[in-house]
Amino acid sequence: MARRRCTVEVSSETAAVASQVRNALDTGDLTAFAEFLDPQVTWGAPGDLSPPCQNRRQVLDWYRQGRVDGRRARVVDVTTNADKILVSMKVTAPGAIAGAVEFGRWQVLTVSAGRVTDIRGYDNPQEALAAAGLPT
Repeated sequence: MARRRCTVEVSSETAAVASQVRNALDTGDLTAFAEFLDPQVTWGAPGDLSPPCQNRRQVLDWYRQGRVDGRRARVVDVTTNADKILVSMKVTAPGAIAGAVEFGRWQVLTVSAGRVTDIRGYDNPQEALAAAGLPT
């Protein structure tokens, strides 16, 4: 029996949130980032049933602390699929000197009712693509 591949269209809601995500992360504007985070948004590692961040304040504090610690991220790409947003980034470690090597990091955001309800961080691009329902 031949298997059919199901194609899911990206909702205009997810596309709109993806645009806001990219803009907020590109500019480092946590106020803009907060606007599309659900009050009960979670953030953590893939599969973590009790992620360390379990609300908007905790997620924003995590991003804020990263900036204070010297972490910098540059958005490379934002891709959407159904209710998922895959953000591909290059991150510079805390205390790195100018011209330091960047390393790849990926986040998969889940959108519901126009808000980001979950964020998962990945070190592996294939795992992030699979989590976003994109071809690996």
